[in-house]
This record gives sequence, structure tokens and C-alpha cells, in this order.
Amino acid sequence: MATSIRKVVISSFGDVSKVNVESTTIDPPKSGEVQVAPIYSGFSGADINMRRGQYPMQRKAPLTPGYCLAGRAKTDGDHIRAGDLVACLTVYDAEAELVNLPEKYLIRVPDGITPEAATAIVLDWATAYGMVERANVTKGQRVFVHGASGAVGYATMKLCQLRGATVYGTASERNQQIIRENGATPFLYTNKDWIKAMKDLGGVHAVFDALGPASWEESYDILPPCSTGAEQGILVAYGQNQQALSGSEPSGNAMLNVAKLLFKNAKIFSNRSTVLYYIARDQPTFVPNVNALFRLVKEGKIDVVIKNIWDMEDIKTAHESWATNSGIGSNLIRISKA
Repeated sequence: MATSIRKVVISSFGDVSKVNVESTTIDPPKSGEVQVAPIYSGFSGADINMRRGQYPMQRKAPLTPGYCLAGRAKTDGDHIRAGDLVACLTVYDAEAELVNLPEKYLIRVPDGITPEAATAIVLDWATAYGMVERANVTKGQRVFVHGASGAVGYATMKLCQLRGATVYGTASERNQQIIRENGATPFLYTNKDWIKAMKDLGGVHAVFDALGPASWEESYDILPPCSTGAEQGILVAYGQNQQALSGSEPSGNAMLNVAKLLFKNAKIFSNRSTVLYYIARDQPTFVPNVNALFRLVKEGKIDVVIKNIWDMEDIKTAHESWATNSGIGSNLIRISKA
């Protein structure tokens, strides 16, 4: 029997008027699925880009966004039981009062981890953890993080510091003091002072850049100089969020931009490398990484900071203010009470 629910719907691609909360129904879960009542959904640049029709290989509208969630299982599965607190990387559909999900993708949240933290961990922190692992950040290295006050940027900054790296990064003027208070050195992205400053240091060992092609070129330029060959440097690109932040249209062909990024690896005898990082729930490292982050929280080694929480009924406000809010950490949509 179908159940009445409310959910967010992007009716067609465009401005904020295209995203609304609608009433609908959901069928019982199919074999292999568990029905989950989300408590929180993550909210990020992916939501903005999906609404604008600019997320890579996204579904056609109408669609329900929501890349991740933490919530309570409403039905039993083979291993998950009704009432369990679970987290899931959903990609779509998390911004709804109920959602049917493949049980194999549900991660049971251990005692002591809040639904808010679990939601941020399963996407923002898991992305950061995977990137820091990929870059093999170690003690004493210099690291540069674009958008250090953002959800993934903040997590990347803290995980690099946990490994003993010195962190620099970009942040808006309104967030620079809080970045300093967190032990990193902030720069304003737009005036480009960070480029000369990093070159004067001899370059950085890793750059994490979610902005896009124009920024990727600049980030590649602050890796250790090719002429020395003494120190390795890696650019980890993981998004093209510049248009989501500025409201601008994408520049160039997305696939061609990625090809140009990766073609830099064809240089012979270069101490610089590039990688396009993405997170996927089928990756063999995904669940182990999430569980490692749960342990770090319980051990008090990381603090999962939440910047903003908007109620689902205020989804338009979330879309309008995502790029301009002050503070650090992850953004969430409250779907229901815990």
C-alpha cells in the first residue's frame, strides 16, 4: 500500500523557482530494499548544479535531489532492522520523508554518532578522506585547499592537519578569521596573492581544488617546480563548483576540460601529477573509509562541524543562500525530527 509523503522536486532546470516541496506517494520497498525515513539530507554544490541542469551525467527533470542521508530504517532487511540509524550515499532522492534504498548501500551508524555527523561523514568527510589518502599527505608537507571553509574543504583541511601537514587555502574574507583559528593560513582567491606566496615557499605537495578548469591551471602552477625534481606534487581536482558559486555558465566542454587535466600526466620525467577524484558507494574503500571516520569521531580526533541546517520546507532558502553564508563546515536539510 502506498504511503503519502512530502519531498523536494526539481520540476525543470533553471532558477530557484524550479525547486519546490510537493506531496506524493511512495510504494512499499521492493526485494533487496529497505524503506528509510531520512532525518537529514546533505546539501552541497551538487544540489545547485542539479537544479541548473549542470551536474555531470545527471538524471533528467523532474527529479528529487539529496546526495546523502542519515535516517531510521522503517522496514526490516536481511541485516538492517527497523529502527536502526543508517547512513547512505544516495546520489538522488534523500530530500524526501521516505525513500526506498538498496540494503547493500546502507551503513549502520554506531552509537555515539549523531544523525547530523553521520550525514556529513558519508559524503563530505568521506570525500575528503579518500582524497587525502589518494594524495598520500604526510607529516611536514605543505597542502593547499581551495574553499577551506566549505564542507569538503574544511574536512580536507582538518584531515591533513591530523596527518601533520601545514595547510594553506582560499576562503572568502568573512571566513578567513575562523580559518586562522583552525590553524590554517587563508588567502582570498580572487586577488591571486596565493599563487606567488606558494611559489615563494617552493610550491605545495598537494592541492585540492573543487572549483574547475580555470582554477585547476593555477593550482597546477603552485606544485613544486618541475625543474628541481626533488619534491613530488599532486593536484586533486574533485569538482567544477565555480559556476554554482558564481551563478555563471560552465566554461568549455566538461569532458575536454577533464582530458586536459589528466593529459598533464603524460609529461615525461615530471614530478607533478593530476587526478580527478570522485566518490562512489561501490568503491571498495568507501565503507571502510566511512567506518574509519566514525572511529575518529568517537576517539575525539575530528569534530564534524555543521554550518547550516535548513528545514525541507525552506528548500528555496537553502538554494538562495548556499554560496553566501558565513561559517565553516557542512550544510544539511532537516527532513524530520530524530
